[in-house]
Amino acid sequence: MRVAIIGAGFAGVSTARVLAGLNYDVTVFESEPEIGGVWAASRRYPGLNTQNPGCTYYLSELPMPAEYPEWPSGEQVQQYMEGYVDSFGLRHLFRFNSRVDSARYDENEDTWLLQVTRLDTETTEPPTQHRFDMLVIANGIFSRPMIPEFAGVDEWQAAGGQLVHTSELTDIEAARDKATLVIGYGKSSCDAATSLAGVSRSTTVVARSIIWKIPRIFSGVLNIKHLLFTRLGEGLFEWHILKGFDRFLHGVGKPIRNMMLGVMQRVIEAQLKLKRLDLLPNKPFESVGRHSISLSTEGFFEAVEEGKIRVLRETQITELRPGQAVLSNGEVVPAEFIVAGTSFEQSIPILSQELQDKMTSKNGDLRLYRGIVPVDIPKLAFIGYNSTLMCQLSCEASAMWLAEYLRGGINVPSKDEMNDRIDSRLNYHRNRIDGNYFRGTYLVPFFIRPVDELLDDIDLNIGKWARFKQWLTYVRPSVYAQNHKILAQRAALATPHETEHLISNEPEKTVG
Repeated sequence: MRVAIIGAGFAGVSTARVLAGLNYDVTVFESEPEIGGVWAASRRYPGLNTQNPGCTYYLSELPMPAEYPEWPSGEQVQQYMEGYVDSFGLRHLFRFNSRVDSARYDENEDTWLLQVTRLDTETTEPPTQHRFDMLVIANGIFSRPMIPEFAGVDEWQAAGGQLVHTSELTDIEAARDKATLVIGYGKSSCDAATSLAGVSRSTTVVARSIIWKIPRIFSGVLNIKHLLFTRLGEGLFEWHILKGFDRFLHGVGKPIRNMMLGVMQRVIEAQLKLKRLDLLPNKPFESVGRHSISLSTEGFFEAVEEGKIRVLRETQITELRPGQAVLSNGEVVPAEFIVAGTSFEQSIPILSQELQDKMTSKNGDLRLYRGIVPVDIPKLAFIGYNSTLMCQLSCEASAMWLAEYLRGGINVPSKDEMNDRIDSRLNYHRNRIDGNYFRGTYLVPFFIRPVDELLDDIDLNIGKWARFKQWLTYVRPSVYAQNHKILAQRAALATPHETEHLISNEPEKTVG
């Protein structure tokens, strides 16, 4: 089967590894010149690093290099992904600088027809067409940055103002000696503000709402991985289906759960000096489960305390004037360089409107069973559209689920039942999330419950004892590496000797 994959981030890379390892004829199209997705050089803002400790943020067969720091930088993650591709001999599958302009399902041929434009040629070449049996969209839910429209922006820019999204901020020198304004209070906004404060004339953060920030090390002693990256830490937030100990935590044991969250809240308040800095959120710490997990940027709160960064809370820009921004609280602040740490647009422009309508609810939610396959569109799948706190692990599990789905190894329910399950999950996430849940694709702060669902479907989950240990210590992706071997054995697509080469858990060479 000829499979086209669009995107070379964790979703595309993990899908290529799984399907190529099962002898599918895989081609990966990537518009950038390198592996990485959100970690590619063209999208890395200064100061970008992972929210996850490196010991939890890797694909199961290959841990991060031992010399990497606890929280790898964006550049190190991209280098890890390049090394992963080379370690398993996948590079020949990738077509870089290749933008997919459109994808059309040909009912007569039962194939997908892709129109692709090369972006690295000096002369303008016409798009080329490619035909595939299966299409996997793995471009990620953070692929198209969205900047709000501001009144007066044209005049502001004509007077020399510059406006960029955080994903477009690759050189902080553009803000040197300028009055800089950062929109938002998420991780990318605070990362950008901290970096910009070292070069700008002034740095102001305009935050519509103040959310909880989580320090990497609690009280200077306990690493966050022992708190939030365990099954117990995840279990403090209510998943849409409660089983086992989760039922206790959100039933008779809820006072214990509330006490644990309360202790964490008090520690964070004191450690980050939130009351003194007037940055205490209006909602309890529990609200991180209804919005997003946002790691505290190193140096951000210190810069606020020293006056290098000013945070204006519960306000937003209403108008831009030459050199200034007018806020909803009536204040006018200097603004010559603006960085928008705002959302991303969730659209799939390569598909026709008719196809998009088939897999979209009236309110705009994407209707994907298990976050992977649309009910009424054949030979189409999405990987990475069930984004979790450990997205690389959920991408890998999704790719394995898809492999079994293509093999016929899943007892897929009827269309009516699939739609009922989709409705149930979308209703849960819509009611749980206070902020943007990205058309139903954003599952943070969860990371292992969604993976459990996928692996249970295909009978690939780890044993009860291994899962029990994950309640007490952080989740290590390496415990899931054996699933590659099991998939290959099931598929029985090669001789034992050839299979051993394809599914070896040891890479051909190390990364770094």
